[in-house]
Amino acid sequence: MKRIAVIAGDGVGKEVVPEGIKVLQATGSQLDFEAFPWGSEFYERTGRMMPEDALDTLQRYDAIYLGACGWPTVPDHVSLWGLLLPIRKSFEQYVNLRPVRCLPGIAGPLSNRGPQDVDMVFVRENTEGEYSGTGGRVHVGHPQELAVEVPVFTRHAIERCARFAFERARERRRRLVSVTKSNASRYAYVLWDEVVAGLGQAEYPDVAVERVHVDAMAARMVTRPESIDVVVASNLFADILTDLGAALQGSLGLAASANLNPERRHPSLFEPVHGSAPDIAGQGKANPIGAIWSGALLLRHLGEEANAARIEAAIDRVTAEGEFLTGELGGRAGTAEVGDAIAREVRRE
Repeated sequence: MKRIAVIAGDGVGKEVVPEGIKVLQATGSQLDFEAFPWGSEFYERTGRMMPEDALDTLQRYDAIYLGACGWPTVPDHVSLWGLLLPIRKSFEQYVNLRPVRCLPGIAGPLSNRGPQDVDMVFVRENTEGEYSGTGGRVHVGHPQELAVEVPVFTRHAIERCARFAFERARERRRRLVSVTKSNASRYAYVLWDEVVAGLGQAEYPDVAVERVHVDAMAARMVTRPESIDVVVASNLFADILTDLGAALQGSLGLAASANLNPERRHPSLFEPVHGSAPDIAGQGKANPIGAIWSGALLLRHLGEEANAARIEAAIDRVTAEGEFLTGELGGRAGTAEVGDAIAREVRRE
């Protein structure tokens, strides 16, 4: 029995997480879920997004399943740095894995592009870079107020993330794109380029590596998505590009992610990336597919490849059939109806 800590969090997180659990339970996997009421409502009661001992508590679980973090009444930097980022950093979840794949039956914004064209895996460095938290403010409240935010890149962090990406490339089409900006960033991204190139030459000569600047990569995702397989990028660049990837898929509600500690010394965290969506929260309109797909990533990380594949195949069948789609995909189904439909498909296998 694997123990799963559940943090539904805020907004639509409370609606999509139950659907994800429903589908996970449909696989028959031996999972024990325990819910924690942390997030913005907890902050408004206590002044914290989660208790002081939250990380000690979470360390006892095999995985963490998160819905969403953030709400308009709590500043975004407070909610993010009060819950999600401490978990990522403290538990060395240095890989953020995001599949970007068009699903059958869903028309994305790119003409004549479908599942055969858009099938990418992004590996995002998840603990430092532009989100390292290094910096500060001085002369606060005065005309000369100054804010400094310093990206931090270390050889160690780049190498371990790149190695994970090379391994994923070996499992797929042996093609890796490294996203950078070393023409303008003479230090951090030159180091990034050197580490990735050196690792490829020394340990992965069978993987073809391309270095692509982030602006060119954004254009390429739109104009030539079929040329992209596995991508490795910094915290900020991959964060932005994967939201573009979700748009190519047809909806941010389809986007899944895994925050991984590959060595398994700490629990990994799995979450959809759509956020709390205050505009539709509580209305039963949220798309649960991103959360359900994240559940499949959770199972795969726990070694249950067959059940993970069952969920992904069930998602494909439901979207291909088209009867149970949420409004932003042109359907009329509610959150629970989509979850029920995918759970039924899982049980049929």
